Amino acid sequence: MDNIKLNNEIKEALKNWKEIVRKYQIPSTKRAIGQILNSFLPYIALWVLMYYSLNWSIFITIGLGIINAFFLVRIFIIQHDCGHQSFMKSKRWNNIVGYVCSVFSALPYKYWARVHNFHHAQSGVLETIDIGDIPTLTVNEYRNLSKWGKFKYRVWRTPIITFVIAPIYYIGLSNRWPVFRFKNWKKEVVNQVKNNILIIGVYALLAYLLGWKQFLFVQLFLVFTFGIIAFWFFYIQHQHEHSYKQWKDNWNYVVSAVRGSTYYKLPKVIQWMTGNIGIHHIHHLSSLIPNYNLEKCMRENTILNKYVTVVTFWQSFKLISHKLWDEERQRMISFAEYYKIERLRLA
Repeated sequence: MDNIKLNNEIKEALKNWKEIVRKYQIPSTKRAIGQILNSFLPYIALWVLMYYSLNWSIFITIGLGIINAFFLVRIFIIQHDCGHQSFMKSKRWNNIVGYVCSVFSALPYKYWARVHNFHHAQSGVLETIDIGDIPTLTVNEYRNLSKWGKFKYRVWRTPIITFVIAPIYYIGLSNRWPVFRFKNWKKEVVNQVKNNILIIGVYALLAYLLGWKQFLFVQLFLVFTFGIIAFWFFYIQHQHEHSYKQWKDNWNYVVSAVRGSTYYKLPKVIQWMTGNIGIHHIHHLSSLIPNYNLEKCMRENTILNKYVTVVTFWQSFKLISHKLWDEERQRMISFAEYYKIERLRLA
């Protein structure tokens, strides 16, 4: 089936998607409080254990940190849902919980939420694909770059940069000042500054009380390991081969949600520790569904899964080779495929 027919079929099959998802958009105070407890309490307990384990073995600390980074992912997913105003029924409590989470994740609550909500509204739109997602060039855009421009993009798309250096830059620097500016953005900039002052203040106090070397080692290891996990998920969720990326005039919200996002099918324990964010197609269809309702929505409405790309844990490593969006073939391709296409084009 060609892409036009497939996209039209998706739009017809899911024309009543708002009715399908409506009942799953209702937050549960009980489940929200339960998730707060089973995310924050293990995280704090493991954090304390990491701190004391520095006296025993740094390798024990690192091992505990890798586990605890997934609990920080859960905390961040709570912050993420609060930014969508989907986690709790009260806007006030969403914002209170979101700000508390931001101290743990080191990502300013309101600023990050505004950028992320823009991503949801424009996911897969080629004009703004670098906002809230992994920056991606089309074949034509890459072809028209200078040699220096091509070199920089190839460096950016190397795994060590994309999954290690970029998260460090993103968390450590990018979120400390307003990289993006939208309409009526002044309030978010002020919130960002206040939120960063709060984060720095808490860090300074804990470093003073616990010792700056021990505190910073434990906390920065956790934050940046969390960042690596987050970038990996962002990549897998939108960089699959038969994704959906269009210029704004040809873009469709429903098709973008279903084809442009994956269902990252993970072992249950990993799905739980990452707050069901792997069920990304349904999350993009409706960001008002709390993370704790995503699995139920997916299980009870098979039509929502008919057109999605399912990626398992082992399959996800194959996606690392995806570097460019080929508009003609409507799929992600590797640099090797690009140069093969170029040789044939110029022959």
